[in-house]
Amino acid sequence: MYPRSFADSNGDGVGDLGGIRQHLDHLVDLGVDVVWLSPIYTSPQADNGYDISDYREIDPLFGTLDEFDLLLAEMHERGLKLVMDLVVNHTSDEHAWFQESKSSRTSPKRDWYVWRDGVDRSPRDGRTEPNLWRSAFSGPAWTQLAAADDRSINHHADNRSVDGPADNRSTDDPADNRSTDNRSTDNRSTVNRSVDDQYYLHLFAPKQPDLNWENPEVRDAIYSMMNWWLDRGVDGFRMDVINHIAKIQSDLVSDSEGFSMGPQIHEYLHEMNERVFAGREADLITVGEMPGVTVDDAKLFTGADRLELDMVFQFEHVGLDHGPASKFDNVPLDLRDLKRSLSRWQEGLADTGWNSLYLANHDQPRSVSRFGDDDEFRFESATLLATILHLHRGTPYVYQGDEIGMTNAGFASIDDYRDIESLNWFAEQREEGRDPEELLESLRFRSRDNARTPVQWTEGSEAGFTSGSPWLAVNPNAALINVHADRQSDRSIFEHYRRLIALRHSSEVVALGSYTLLEPDHPTLFAFTRTHADDSLLVVGNFSSEEFDAPVLGSGSWGRGSLVLGNYADPGEATTLRPWEARIVRRG
Repeated sequence: MYPRSFADSNGDGVGDLGGIRQHLDHLVDLGVDVVWLSPIYTSPQADNGYDISDYREIDPLFGTLDEFDLLLAEMHERGLKLVMDLVVNHTSDEHAWFQESKSSRTSPKRDWYVWRDGVDRSPRDGRTEPNLWRSAFSGPAWTQLAAADDRSINHHADNRSVDGPADNRSTDDPADNRSTDNRSTDNRSTVNRSVDDQYYLHLFAPKQPDLNWENPEVRDAIYSMMNWWLDRGVDGFRMDVINHIAKIQSDLVSDSEGFSMGPQIHEYLHEMNERVFAGREADLITVGEMPGVTVDDAKLFTGADRLELDMVFQFEHVGLDHGPASKFDNVPLDLRDLKRSLSRWQEGLADTGWNSLYLANHDQPRSVSRFGDDDEFRFESATLLATILHLHRGTPYVYQGDEIGMTNAGFASIDDYRDIESLNWFAEQREEGRDPEELLESLRFRSRDNARTPVQWTEGSEAGFTSGSPWLAVNPNAALINVHADRQSDRSIFEHYRRLIALRHSSEVVALGSYTLLEPDHPTLFAFTRTHADDSLLVVGNFSSEEFDAPVLGSGSWGRGSLVLGNYADPGEATTLRPWEARIVRRG
């Protein structure tokens, strides 16, 4: 769930905790077990909450701690678990820790972040960064302190004023219970720019400095904060880019992917498990988002005897349609590549570890626009994608709006976008002389804002999301695609999701069965079996807008099988798959 786009209860245009509470029964009706909540901590919102300035407060945009406690209680009353999105690779540059860290080279918290001296690299256009690592949001991954201070002061002049944390609550630092206004700019005046010209590392935006996990004080503070949330009743954490916390210390002067998955990563995660999760009676959930992780890596992270994570969030299958230079350079997706990727993870984690199953989230385009046909066959392709996903072995993730087939936004102007990644990429490419319409076409397909348009609840004003002006424009197709209309339809995507989730809850073969891929080289047929004990299912899907014959449906005992679930109202011909048709067949 992306809270700022889920539902707004107070008319300020931003989704909030009250809006979530108003729609909890929607989640219960769908049948989900767990809600993963994107960050709601106090933040300047440079990256929509993934830049945290106080880990122990709720941002006023979303509500208060009291409102959070009420939401958590109401979720638990309904049998829902709540997993918090935890961002501990980096903080906001407005966090009290960073404000103290940058105040002096001798600050007690200087080593809480990654600071390095510049390198004289005059043959390379005068660049002096410690190395040539690139930020995920364009530009260098290093910013010099003086330049950062100039930018931060301007940022404050242009953004809203929000009170700092209350005096009576605990700060993030377990050794420091002082009241601190994390948004204050006072600390900036203490920087001696003539002396302190070091660079700090930020693998994302300059306003997201990376924490130094090699410092045990940093780890102590993070574990203390995590325990504070678990003591409050949350049910676990989805840990953002958690494999980035272990940096590979290097003096490289060329572009490199070597910043991630340093040798300490397993040590850190095992220590986290011991210090935070071990010994608790609650059934807690730990998910690690890990860009670049392999199947073999995942076995180590999620093996039951390793005591590190329950599952990893990997990116292999959602990178298949990325161009060589950038994810914004779109290339056609070959279904055979997608089948091979998903199957590699199914087979690789069959006996050790566990899969996170997803096709969309707040960082990806809408799944029906990316992998399906969001026009003529929107219902069929949305339900096919749901079927294929939910019949894999692992834990399926349903991103808000996918349960009604929400589509990409199709914004006409760069002014419509709010995503820092999209805006930075557009500006960088324009500086290189690329055509703006060509760039906008890429954003219409790839931008993270495609997933962040407000949930379309009704056909009414602003799709029932807010009584005010939404922070990001509502998709123009909201009058056609919305929760109310879909749930009233006899072709309801929501109802298909509900049936799939119910099937997983009731069927051991879906939850635990082995996986075998069929027809790996077929360009438009995705077919596989699931087997557990004496129960077997055949799952088939037509990833095209043309019908074709699928002989596997008539072969052997499958030809005598019974249809468990499909996405067409009538059963159709025995072996003919219609456009974007999905079938689940139980062996006869």
